[in-house]
Amino acid sequence: GKRRTIYAKGSVEAIIEKCASSTDAEGRAAVLDAEQVHRVVEEMAARGLRVLAFAKGELTEEKNGLQHTDTTSGMIFLGLQGMIDPPRKEAITAVQNCHKAGIRVTMITGDHALTASAIAQDIGLYNPSNVVTGRALMDISDRELIEVVNRISVFARIAPEQKLRLVKSLQSSENIVAMTGDGVNDAPALKRADIGVAMGITGTDVAKEAADMVLIDDNFATIEAAVEEGRGVFDNITKFIVWTLPTNLGEGLVILAAIFAGVTLPILPVQILWINMTTAVLLGLTLAFEPKEPGIMTRMPRDPKTPILTGELIGRILIVGTLLLAGSFGLFEWELMHGASDAEARTVAVNVFVMVELFYLFNCRSLTKSMFHVGLFSNLWVYGGIGAMLILQGLFTYLPAMNRMFQSAPIGTEAWIRILAVAFIAFFVVGLEKWIRLKINKGRPV
Repeated sequence: GKRRTIYAKGSVEAIIEKCASSTDAEGRAAVLDAEQVHRVVEEMAARGLRVLAFAKGELTEEKNGLQHTDTTSGMIFLGLQGMIDPPRKEAITAVQNCHKAGIRVTMITGDHALTASAIAQDIGLYNPSNVVTGRALMDISDRELIEVVNRISVFARIAPEQKLRLVKSLQSSENIVAMTGDGVNDAPALKRADIGVAMGITGTDVAKEAADMVLIDDNFATIEAAVEEGRGVFDNITKFIVWTLPTNLGEGLVILAAIFAGVTLPILPVQILWINMTTAVLLGLTLAFEPKEPGIMTRMPRDPKTPILTGELIGRILIVGTLLLAGSFGLFEWELMHGASDAEARTVAVNVFVMVELFYLFNCRSLTKSMFHVGLFSNLWVYGGIGAMLILQGLFTYLPAMNRMFQSAPIGTEAWIRILAVAFIAFFVVGLEKWIRLKINKGRPV
């Protein structure tokens, strides 16, 4: 009867197993030389080509449908197809930047081992010639795999369920794992990873639902850019916290010191409200606009168990809080001893807090280096906030309506000189502390 033709395509290994013969250049039947086919495949794969094999079979007219058994054997091998998808230049740069940032990039692919090795070589992965295949992975125990995944960067001919196993092995070594994927079969691994990233263009709905993030341009460089942006945002949040906490500490210490000493309060509750309300908005929020510091992507990843406030930062907060206590309380008592009224002395104490915060703001533009390292004019919002703060503080000190509202009073030039001297001392002490820590930490192994 009339025969119908079946065509099949897939990985070379899978197609060869189904074939019993081949064809020559004229399309005539020929003996299948599997070894020759594999040699050609290896040559193509070594050039970075993704290789597919093609075969055909026949169905008799009696067959009403196609069954899986019709394609398991007896097919005729037709040939190979090589495709190349060269890595983007920005992806190569992104991989290099990730390595500098302490982020190890691992390739998990269903491609031929030689194809994977060639691509890994192109994009600059570690040990690109050392490839573990899915078949070899089946013979590796879970305990052994923990050591393998921390040493190998290229996995080829990997089945979907093996991706999940690799993610689990990486996590068992306390690695933070980000997994990218686009297919339905990638969903379990995306769900298990600490950060699942689905492809927005080629990704399936299942993959997108399982992922934590969706990459709208399917570009690896965007992931590297997101890491850089995230480090910058985290830095700025930390800077704000380190900047604002000494004020609260200093205010509390001043009130406690006055209560225990049994003397007049150097600052009143309404004045504390003024300090917190104005400085947090006009000074503190400008730190949110700090650009990313130079070298932010050459730092090693931060241990997730590390608190936001490290011992060094807590020490700095205590130093500035103590300086605020000494400066404001000391100048308050100085003013009283030299004939100033309570309102004038409190105005001096309030201005000490504001001016120390203003100078300390420059210290906080970088947590480890001087403000000159990040650039004096790299964040113009700082100067806008300082200008607005100085205007408001001038009104607080000299405007009669503000004097009545906040129980402040005008002060003289000499008082301002003493206030600025305290602020500069605080700025110098914090700068010295950072310089000393930088020298101590320099050369330490990361």
